[in-house]
Amino acid sequence: MAIWTPTADLPAPPRTRPHVLIWIAGALLLILLGAAAYGYYIAHSALPQLDGKISLPDLSAPVTVTRDAHGVPTIEAKTLEDLFYAQGYVTAQDRLWQMDVMRRYAAGEMSEILGPSLIEHDREQRILGLREIARKSAGTLSARDRSYFEAYARGVTAFLSTHQDRLPIEFRLLGYKPKTWTVEDCLLLGARLVQDLNHGTYKSALVREKVLAKLGPELTADLYVNTSWRDRPPSAKNRQFEEETHPGSNNQDDDEEMDSGADSNVAGARPSAAGASRLAARPELVPGSNNWVVSGAHTVTGKPMLSNDMHLNHQMPNLWYEAHLRAGDYDVVGVTLPGLPFVIVGHNRRIAWGFTNVGPTVEDIYIEAFNEQGAYQTPRGWQTADHRAEVIHVKNQADVTVDVVLTRHGPIITDLIPGETRKIALRWTAFDSVHDPFFDIDSAQNWDEFKQALATWDTPSQNTVYADVDGHIGYHATGHIPLRASGDGSLPVSGADDQHEWTGYIPFEKLPSVFDPPSGIIATANSRITPDKYPYSISTEWDPPWRTDRIYRVLESGRKFSAADMLSLQTDVYSAFDRFCAERFVYALDHVKNPSKRAQQARDLMRDWDGHLTTNSAAATIENRSQYELRRLLLERRLGAPPRALPKETNTPPESFSWKSYRWFSSSLWLENVLMKQPRRWLPDGYADYESLLAAAVEVAVNTADSPQDLTQWRWGMFSPIEIEHPVLGRLPLIAHWTGPGLHEQSGGALTVKQVGRAFGPSERYTADLSDFDQSTLNTVTGQGGNFLSPYYMDQWKAWYEGTTFSLPFSKEAVEKAREHELVLEPGSGL
Repeated sequence: MAIWTPTADLPAPPRTRPHVLIWIAGALLLILLGAAAYGYYIAHSALPQLDGKISLPDLSAPVTVTRDAHGVPTIEAKTLEDLFYAQGYVTAQDRLWQMDVMRRYAAGEMSEILGPSLIEHDREQRILGLREIARKSAGTLSARDRSYFEAYARGVTAFLSTHQDRLPIEFRLLGYKPKTWTVEDCLLLGARLVQDLNHGTYKSALVREKVLAKLGPELTADLYVNTSWRDRPPSAKNRQFEEETHPGSNNQDDDEEMDSGADSNVAGARPSAAGASRLAARPELVPGSNNWVVSGAHTVTGKPMLSNDMHLNHQMPNLWYEAHLRAGDYDVVGVTLPGLPFVIVGHNRRIAWGFTNVGPTVEDIYIEAFNEQGAYQTPRGWQTADHRAEVIHVKNQADVTVDVVLTRHGPIITDLIPGETRKIALRWTAFDSVHDPFFDIDSAQNWDEFKQALATWDTPSQNTVYADVDGHIGYHATGHIPLRASGDGSLPVSGADDQHEWTGYIPFEKLPSVFDPPSGIIATANSRITPDKYPYSISTEWDPPWRTDRIYRVLESGRKFSAADMLSLQTDVYSAFDRFCAERFVYALDHVKNPSKRAQQARDLMRDWDGHLTTNSAAATIENRSQYELRRLLLERRLGAPPRALPKETNTPPESFSWKSYRWFSSSLWLENVLMKQPRRWLPDGYADYESLLAAAVEVAVNTADSPQDLTQWRWGMFSPIEIEHPVLGRLPLIAHWTGPGLHEQSGGALTVKQVGRAFGPSERYTADLSDFDQSTLNTVTGQGGNFLSPYYMDQWKAWYEGTTFSLPFSKEAVEKAREHELVLEPGSGL
């Protein structure tokens, strides 16, 4: 019997004829091919000219630009002004859109090209006032430096003015054209780098305030540990360490004092990739850097070697642009920041240098008391706040005006702190001055001249290692680090009095330094640099010493090192802390009753693990997931669970404070102290001992929904991948595959010398050989080019990913031998 349906009496739809479908498919294919061809034409037309001659205004004499097989330019000019003019032009050839979008990002001008989704970002940048910082810095330039910055800006503008019809494809896709480049724009990018490296502590100070209110001073001091017996301050006397003890129960003194350090404080909010896994919630996943230098006593050449890999957030194109700059006695090669003149890290004919971030406490937050008239309280009475109006242009929408309220301490940043109602003012050293010292650094010929250049450096504070051709090595910390009337920047303080005011900066000559230490070895990796009894507070949150300790252990092995050995150390993936935790989990599972079969399998995998975070390691994944669960068990009952996601239609954000809010560079030291000393005050209710607690963490870790059925298949590389995509082209279906490396497995972790995360890692790997600079090596993440059709767009990726590198030609003979292209920039009209 037929069954009636609601559509049974409706006439059947007309059938589409096959040839019509074919015609439609063909038309769509032609449209797609046409769009691809047009996109290819636009992108290809923006490729830089690498050979021949170009006439440009403002040059006084011809400039030669020689590029090697990786597109690295050697720029040779008769005068310094011509040299920096050419540097600006050549950098714009390869990186114009990157320079422009970094300028917009720093200034808070992204909404103008990308729409309202970037308003909150722009609001933050306008309140912080990076454009104002750059404007102030431009006004303090010496006549000499201003002439070099102006030359660079003219070079960028010369490229802009002659390529309005051949702009990179990103400009076409976003529908805008770049503005003229200025000196202020150069310094704006410098201020943005300062923001990346020396900004954000106020967020952690606010978190610590909440932690203290919940836990009290004793547990809070435990959490905010800031020293370790493994610390290796570069200026301290050489120490030899005994190997770590094997794990075991240690209940004889549960309440033994834990290392918390007198100098403990929170240092900044740390970037993390959106949508990352549980691993990304781990507080150690923060960018850092490595540098070291060894004397000739430790090298196969008998001369010093210096290595540096700066760990920063990945981007496409990569952050640094390699260049070799020559004009008279000024002869320097290394990495440059697109948009700024000079070389940042590299070497000249006599010296080499490299940096890591000090991580100083250079921000304080003050709670200001305002009255109804808009004035705020000071020791000298009520003071009227200043105001700065910022207008944000928004694509296809009305402008947004931001009223920036300014106090004697700095801008009111309450609007940047979700849920905050107090008037919070931010004081930051960047508001005082941002000076670029790199021409003098590039020009220095010896340790004394190098120190003189460093003495003028105000921000960002860096650990600087040095070597020269005469065999000397050295280290010096840099930057303006506040002296305070009281306190150390740990917590918010009252702005109504002068009890926590800055009284000056630590004198440069009092900052940690060492020259030709007897050991012949100096290394830093963002951990503590102050020796015992150092009289000043530099940082209230050092990075943990695991990387520094590993570097020293390798360099103190008694071997004679080559450049290849330095690269091997830069790519080292051993984690002493993760191995320590694995041993603790194994011990616990050996001593509890009736662990599950999956927990037993996890135990057996961790028992045989050597501590290397290789891509195929199941043990590394199990240990990290178990460590995450252990942290949760220790903290969640005390600090609270994270809020559940609210429905999309709900406008009220949930309370954000939870156990996950605790993010501390040295949180691994807190966990190490807990596991070594097993204090009763940290043992959660419901657990008889630490063995049962650790076993429970493993049980939860290996029985989550996303854990594989066979734990041997739980690969570390899949658990902790790297992802690099172009922010615009990576969203286009036809070409996205060719515009960035994409998603890949990777080895290494947060506490390995090869420090990596999903969105950050070594931004370059550099080793200077002081016996023969032509034997030095350097590579960046992806390549020199900013145009995805350039042969230099991703030609360095394979080497970076697989841990190999490239030579860095320096002598005239080596540069000529490596020459692939030669371009001559000639004085002329440029038309």
